Amino acid sequence: MKCQFCPNPATVHLTDIVNKKKREMHLCESCARQHDLIPGEQELNVPALLQFLISESHAEKAKADANVLACPCCGLKYAQFRAHGRLGCPADYEAFQAVLLPLLEKIHRRVEHRGKVPARLRAAHRERERADLRERLEAAVRDERYEEAARLRDSIRGTE
Repeated sequence: MKCQFCPNPATVHLTDIVNKKKREMHLCESCARQHDLIPGEQELNVPALLQFLISESHAEKAKADANVLACPCCGLKYAQFRAHGRLGCPADYEAFQAVLLPLLEKIHRRVEHRGKVPARLRAAHRERERADLRERLEAAVRDERYEEAARLRDSIRGTE
């Protein structure tokens, strides 16, 4: 694809959506810099780049290992789960735990259930949450993270 302003090949592709209307721009690097769409001089952050490459290689290795995983109860393979998006039995959560936890955290931003609680279990659930908050408060004070400790203290008071 060519740049919209010159005959050079486009290396910067921008998509802008305003009022449900999509607008695409395809520019070469020099035209993109001229229109202030990318910064002029960029410093290369070598440590961040190395960390990214290392994490990518670990992720690829974990994916390769995950594809040979299978549930001992129902025999579902992880590759089948990835293809269909459905687990076969409750044991799959334990069999695929190493690869499911990061996936669940990415989707839901946490790995424990935070939805509705049956009425008969609400008191026990609240007490368990308070105990967890108290433990986190003690750890924050012990580690001298006082701002977090104050926030946790306020959360405990709010639940009581």
